[in-house]
Amino acid sequence: MTLTMKLLNGASLCHGCCRHKVFLQLLGPLPSDSKLYSSYRRPGAEPEKKPSWQNADFSFKKGIDVLKTQLSLLKQETQDHVKGPGGQPLSQYLLEQTKVVWQFRSQEDLNKWVVSSDVEIGGKSEVYLKLGRNNQGALLYGTLNTEVPRDGETKYSGYCSMRAKPPLGSFRRKKYYDWSNFNSLYLRVRGDGRPWMVNIYTDPYFSHQKDDLYNYFMFTRGGPYWEEIKIPFSKFFLSSRGRVQDSQHPIWLDKISTLGFTIGDKLDGPFQLEIDFIGLLNDRAHTEEFAYEAYDKNTPV
Repeated sequence: MTLTMKLLNGASLCHGCCRHKVFLQLLGPLPSDSKLYSSYRRPGAEPEKKPSWQNADFSFKKGIDVLKTQLSLLKQETQDHVKGPGGQPLSQYLLEQTKVVWQFRSQEDLNKWVVSSDVEIGGKSEVYLKLGRNNQGALLYGTLNTEVPRDGETKYSGYCSMRAKPPLGSFRRKKYYDWSNFNSLYLRVRGDGRPWMVNIYTDPYFSHQKDDLYNYFMFTRGGPYWEEIKIPFSKFFLSSRGRVQDSQHPIWLDKISTLGFTIGDKLDGPFQLEIDFIGLLNDRAHTEEFAYEAYDKNTPV
């Protein structure tokens, strides 16, 4: 009798697990940032005991509200597509010389950006983002700390960054910025004299290119005055995981995913950067296509 009860309990547990598997299959693929797909855990951190699927919030009312929101976004996208590129007439698009992509006048503008630091790998740097004086511009400030975490794995530390959230279309489809009508990045900033790295992320064509990004330096002069900085897109160089690549090629300006700023000059101490706006410029006087040597990968024998 005891053996029979054990077999029945085992069958019941197995049936419950099978039900959970079928339920997860009905949910479809989980997001890439789900903990079920994340194998990295900081040294010394305790594993997650609660299954990730139990943290999901299933609500029929929320589902209906999200569906209405996404359908309204799809309607707006369709209207903009019929009107012309970027939701504006074709004649206006072709004659456009300047364009402001990001400006900072409210908390809603700040919510389009995220900040990060070496705290993610156990570092001690701090970074914050808030509106500037009189709600004019964004103030990025914090403290840089190059102390390496004592986890036995990390060798370098000391960075802070700010990056714009990638644009999303209706039903969370990927969208991209098309900057092919411009040739320069135009910013109005006020810094403290420390150098920054400007990073441009593009959509990778292959999966192994997901860490590729284009960089160029931005040197702030410090002082109480604002400065306007123009960086031609031809000056940006390709890097991957912090290493400059031998094979260089120009940016795909029609597949821009997002833009960001990074400070990591290995100097401990406070920093700050004020940004009024980030825009684009079509400088007719700039005719350079690419500033670096491009290798021919198919050299004839």
